Amino acid sequence: MTRKIICVIVLIVISLGIGLNQTKTYAADTVDDVMSGAKGFLDKGQDVVIEGTKLQATSNFIYNLLLAIAIVVAVIVGMILGIQFMMAGIDEKAKLKETLIPYVAGCVVVFGAFGIWKLAVTILAKW
Repeated sequence: MTRKIICVIVLIVISLGIGLNQTKTYAADTVDDVMSGAKGFLDKGQDVVIEGTKLQATSNFIYNLLLAIAIVVAVIVGMILGIQFMMAGIDEKAKLKETLIPYVAGCVVVFGAFGIWKLAVTILAKW
């Protein structure tokens, strides 16, 4: 217990030390400074061109990676719950049924989010 407290205190001291070490301030004195900074930011942004194919390839890679992780986690958790359900007694089966409800709801939310993401990417790719 004391080891955890010491670790937390050390992390707090380190984070405060990093935060206090920053002396650079990005504040504008007048409205004209804000407007000229905004104009400079927008002018720099016009030179940057985002290629749709690279963006789509990156999105597809992230989508496939996260989907694979979600499938693996869902299958492993489902197998564990299924084995526990098969080996459990009557009282334990009732408790496991209560844990199955959040599991199924979580799967619906996660895979529904992936479906929405894929739908949005597909629609935006055709624009």
